[in-house]
Amino acid sequence: MQSYLDFEKPVAELEGKIAELKALATTDQAVSIDEEVNRLSARADEALVDIYKRLTPWQKTQVARHPQRPHFSDYIAGLITEWAPLAGDRKFAEDSAIQAGLGRFNGQSIAILGQEKGNSTESRLRHNFGMARPEGYRKAVRIMDMADRFNIPLVSFVDTAGAYPGIGAEERGQAEAIARSTEKSLELGVPNLAIIIGEGGSGGAIAIATTNRVLMLEHAIYSVISPEGGASILWKDAARAQDAATNMKITATDLLGFGVIDGIIPEPSGGAHRQPQFVMDATRSAITTFLSDFAGKGRLETREHRREKFLAIGSTF
Repeated sequence: MQSYLDFEKPVAELEGKIAELKALATTDQAVSIDEEVNRLSARADEALVDIYKRLTPWQKTQVARHPQRPHFSDYIAGLITEWAPLAGDRKFAEDSAIQAGLGRFNGQSIAILGQEKGNSTESRLRHNFGMARPEGYRKAVRIMDMADRFNIPLVSFVDTAGAYPGIGAEERGQAEAIARSTEKSLELGVPNLAIIIGEGGSGGAIAIATTNRVLMLEHAIYSVISPEGGASILWKDAARAQDAATNMKITATDLLGFGVIDGIIPEPSGGAHRQPQFVMDATRSAITTFLSDFAGKGRLETREHRREKFLAIGSTF
């Protein structure tokens, strides 16, 4: 069942009428609905295109958080074969918010990292809504070490509101774990790619996104804090999240202009959740291009490329 966002109401009404007509046709075969369904479908498609051409930053935030948006597990199922997940940080426990493992992409061995939010109440609780504890970042370091040791490229799928801020996570060294993961990502001798598929929130995202190339899906967001958190700090009013989203420059277009990211992966009108295969194909193309571009680079050259990329951010403003 399609879930609609508030600003998609015109599309919801049109598609609701189409559903009603189809339900009527199943009970009365004498009723011809084809012409009316085609007319309403065309109007719904036009409305959807029009709405998504002029999304505000806050509306893009809502699309990035859409419950039906493809998650890490969907990208693994759609892009990776021979997926072999790894569990545990070999220090304290397993953290299901961050998934890590090895697999094959178009027949090539790659290491894979990513946050998984879950798609049901049970799975969301199991994955802690994609908010990792220190164990998750230490598991990330473990897979990065393995990729570096065996000279395997690394791909990260970023989708988190931020690292988990609970007392237990702080007691076990949340900040240190994020810093170690960021450091390890920066020093790898193998090429690494980060794709922000939904939310890229704060240090929770940076820990696995300090890579040779950072890409964003068209309607994803990437920021140092959530719009609600930014509004609470700046104006002492979380209700001003829309203002914060606009002023924080969190969209893919803004961040590409600032040089924070390196490219945008297109989404269909209506967002990735409406046509997941469209996004899978676009993501496959982006990963293929990345692996091809870095195939001939040595370890030192790869490391220097990453270093220069991050040192250059903000240098032209």
